[in-house]
Amino acid sequence: MQEVYIKTEFIKLGQALKLSGLVGSGTDAKFLISDGLISVDGETETRRGRKLFGGEVVTFEDNSFKIVNSEK
Repeated sequence: MQEVYIKTEFIKLGQALKLSGLVGSGTDAKFLISDGLISVDGETETRRGRKLFGGEVVTFEDNSFKIVNSEK
């Protein structure tokens, strides 16, 4: 599983998708999230601004990544 490292307190879901490389733009992230195609820790997430603090697993189709907070 890919790990996405953040150095801040949190990252928003849309930004995390871009940072992971699963999407190319914020617009792509917005549509995937609003269409219910993204899950966080196994639950469908429709809020682009959902804050991820570290430890969450984000999934899109067969791709998953874990948020790792290196600030802690």
